Amino acid sequence: MSANDSPELLTITPQGWNPGSWRSFPAVQQPDWPDEAAHEAVLKKLATYPPLVFAGESRALMRSLGEVSAGRAFLLQAGDCAESFDSYDANSIRERLRVILQMAIILTYSAGVPVVKVGRIAGQFGKPRSSPTETIDGVDLPSFRGHNVNDIGFDAESRKPNPKRLLRAYNQSASTLNLLRAFTKGGFADLSRVHQWNQEFVSTSPQGQRYERLAGEIERALRFMKACGLNHDTIPALHDVDVFTSHEALLLGFEEALTRRDSLTGAWYDCSGHMVWIGERTRELSGAHIEFFRGISNPVGCKLGPTATVEETLGICDALNPSRIPGRLTLISRMGAANVREALPPLLRAVKDAGHPVVWACDPMHGNTYTSPTGHKTRHFDSILAEIRGFFAAHAEVGTWPGGVHVELTGDNVTECVGGSDELLDGDLPLRYETMCDPRLNGRQSLDLAFDVAEMLRSSQ
Repeated sequence: MSANDSPELLTITPQGWNPGSWRSFPAVQQPDWPDEAAHEAVLKKLATYPPLVFAGESRALMRSLGEVSAGRAFLLQAGDCAESFDSYDANSIRERLRVILQMAIILTYSAGVPVVKVGRIAGQFGKPRSSPTETIDGVDLPSFRGHNVNDIGFDAESRKPNPKRLLRAYNQSASTLNLLRAFTKGGFADLSRVHQWNQEFVSTSPQGQRYERLAGEIERALRFMKACGLNHDTIPALHDVDVFTSHEALLLGFEEALTRRDSLTGAWYDCSGHMVWIGERTRELSGAHIEFFRGISNPVGCKLGPTATVEETLGICDALNPSRIPGRLTLISRMGAANVREALPPLLRAVKDAGHPVVWACDPMHGNTYTSPTGHKTRHFDSILAEIRGFFAAHAEVGTWPGGVHVELTGDNVTECVGGSDELLDGDLPLRYETMCDPRLNGRQSLDLAFDVAEMLRSSQ
């Protein structure tokens, strides 16, 4: 049964829930706002702003994710580690979208399955931190929590949480969404442009050249279809695509302020993004994040690290998707390459045996981070790929569908992750290390990953 078949399942507000009921539960990873009255005033103002996304769009995403949960599609969730106020421009948005479209084309054409495209974009500002403070040269200051909270500069004024930043985050998200809609519906995503999606620095790489050959095959197929009378008018999907937005819903006050009741169904939706997820550090069953998420009707996700138990995982499923709606819940494993083969299968079996129709996705980034000799936080491409291989192997063992990947990437020619076809080394990291927080794959490495995942998908079918 799908959410589309039974919309009444989405209109039932859980007992005791309202958009602010999370305030009665322990809320971790929230900033220590110096002036709580000023913070609440900003939230009250945000509550009067238009929604960033619409309930119908979130329902469309849920239907697509329902196809993923049934093994008939694949989820590509990708984008920035943390969006920035400083490097925000139309070119950076276009280049991130370009890489996501390239990866989706590779996966769709090479593996023969529809790809649901979800960006870590238009709201991915906040970052959970392992410590509330950071010490450098004996100076202790609040940790950087993302540009919607404070600034990365290491001085007292920069690190002071400022609630007015939430307004800027809203405005930047709105502008980003406008650009995404223009690009995806205005011709940029047209399949006839597949050659033009290659950036100069990607096209010179082995995988970029491999992509060019694939693009040539697609163009020949499009010419054949056109000769048969199949064109943009008869098949709109040739001209535009759906790219949905997502982010970690970390700052619950902000999410509450953008939660609205849908006039069509009466259900509550968090209108800050089409899909939102709970991080590894905030998934306590008795915590405020689970409480907030259980009442919104968006598709939602939850990260699961190597310490996640069967009991915790089933508790998350029961709390966030008690009606077992396909596409409602995505479980995103982030085990680390060394742990995934042992830690993931028991969770897969338990969820399968309990009859929960979840989407299983692999985040191969966060469990494979280390500090290089240069002092930069990085990830090795081989470890990223090894975790995805372990993810696919675990699903093959249990007989479940490896539904997707969740990666941090950029369209820029950065040097933040080592390895890949360019064989970047630790010594290369300082050349263009530009991330706000965690290291991201560059365009070449992203294409490397897409081709490798496509081969895994073909083998799993």
